[in-house]
Amino acid sequence: MARVEKSIEVQAPVEAVYRVWSNFESFPEFMENVQEVRMTGGGSSHWKVKGPVGTNVEWDAMTTESVPNQRISWQSTGGEVETYGSVTFSQVAPDVTRLNVIMEYKPPAGAAGEAVARIFSDPERQVEEDLQRFKALVERRGGAA
Repeated sequence: MARVEKSIEVQAPVEAVYRVWSNFESFPEFMENVQEVRMTGGGSSHWKVKGPVGTNVEWDAMTTESVPNQRISWQSTGGEVETYGSVTFSQVAPDVTRLNVIMEYKPPAGAAGEAVARIFSDPERQVEEDLQRFKALVERRGGAA
């Protein structure tokens, strides 16, 4: 399993940051390779991510923990990618929230694995850039969802 851990501080109250992050269907707005996240009920979601040369990679995930304004954890339950992780939310100053993202993933073998490897070719940079876009989105909205 590959592991990525990144943090960022957002100029917004923890409640607002949590509210935006917990709306998984908005992830395509700030995650570069995510085309679609569709909630399928009971804490489950279906993910569709851009692969190379017009391909897509898809998987299902389950939210395993959701503590408002504190933590969201997940794990994949089916599809082409095995992944799990968590995001924690900490208010570090009035109207400043730190997000800490820990993600682990294991791409599949074969052609799908090659596509996933290209998507995650530099996962540290990808997560960092996605977090920067998330920060800009939340701060631009003033913390509104």
